[in-house]
Amino acid sequence: MKKHKNVVFFLIKFFATYFILFAIYATYLQNSQQKEVPFRTATITTTVAEQTVDVLEFFGFYADYKQHKEELSVKLLIDNIYTARVIEGCNSISIIILFIAFIVAFAGSIKATIIFSILGSLFIYVINIFRIAFLTVMIFKYPNKQEFLHNLVFPAIIYGTVFLLWVLWVNKFSNYKK
Repeated sequence: MKKHKNVVFFLIKFFATYFILFAIYATYLQNSQQKEVPFRTATITTTVAEQTVDVLEFFGFYADYKQHKEELSVKLLIDNIYTARVIEGCNSISIIILFIAFIVAFAGSIKATIIFSILGSLFIYVINIFRIAFLTVMIFKYPNKQEFLHNLVFPAIIYGTVFLLWVLWVNKFSNYKK
């Protein structure tokens, strides 16, 4: 058992952190969204849609967002055309929870762990906003490529970002870098 102590400790820290953060997030979702008519997405999901529209407008697109009336999502519109939607899974919170659980499991100093968790989470959140904006534009311009863009290209962006942050953390800041 001594031989596997580090692996067991890693798994305990990872899953404990993940489940605690996920429970907090699930409680937040339960209290902040309306899952039946009239639908209302959680504030964070609506905020992501709003900030995506801000990015689109910054780049010269006429964009808007509206709460979907027939499902739990927020519509993204370009030139008044319903182009994409933002659902709870698109707001980056679930992936941020996974990111933080990994950082805590591969902990460095408390200060480094907290700072990297916060800055990494903010970076993931911002990359996600730009990812959704770019996806929306690409779907608007190339609607026949929607499945390829949504299922392959854009997950690669967000998961690739998280993976690179994890590699940076393990190699530069965690106690395992030695």
